[in-house]
Amino acid sequence: MNDFAAQRERMVREQIMERGIEDTAVLRAMRTVPREQFVLDEYRDYAYEDSPLPIPAHQTISQPYVVAYMLEALDLQATDRVLEIGTGSGYAAALLGHMVAEVHTVERHEQLVQYARERLATLGYANVQVHQGDGSLGWPPAAPYDGIVVAAGGPIVPPSLKQQMKAYGRLVMPVGKRGSQNLVRLVRLSEDDYQHINLGPVKFVPLVGEEGWGKG
Repeated sequence: MNDFAAQRERMVREQIMERGIEDTAVLRAMRTVPREQFVLDEYRDYAYEDSPLPIPAHQTISQPYVVAYMLEALDLQATDRVLEIGTGSGYAAALLGHMVAEVHTVERHEQLVQYARERLATLGYANVQVHQGDGSLGWPPAAPYDGIVVAAGGPIVPPSLKQQMKAYGRLVMPVGKRGSQNLVRLVRLSEDDYQHINLGPVKFVPLVGEEGWGKG
């Protein structure tokens, strides 16, 4: 039988810490959340490799390092309310559930909404709410947010997401062309003023939606 706990610890040490991730809350969450529970059964043996893996609806779960890098860039506090766009299987939402007070995550695929809800409920993440909808429009009922993380690449940062950031809130998102983006970090300095930092090249699935790449 696989010793997933040992694999998880090795993942954190070799794939995450050795590549420069230092945020203690991110490391603690990644040591705790069982990634093998968020992948398809036939891929459980590969859950702690540093690579994306298939999940339902022809989508993927992101590689662990990229998830850790994005969460560290959010600079989260334990009292924060966070919005995630692109729930996928629910893995990143579970990590966030360990790190902050309240998580709202939006997914457009009904199959993944149910998949993520089941896993999050089974593992006891009561502070994570999964919503079905157009993630490019955010989730206005719970806005504003201290942090927003987007697990899909868009041509621009959607205006709706920018407006749902608190003052000094942070947003991390891939922005650029289909299949090739730069990871950007926004900090809302005032009503209409945002600090913009380029964190480097990434490749994510397209952000499908009204303020993304269209309806799909």
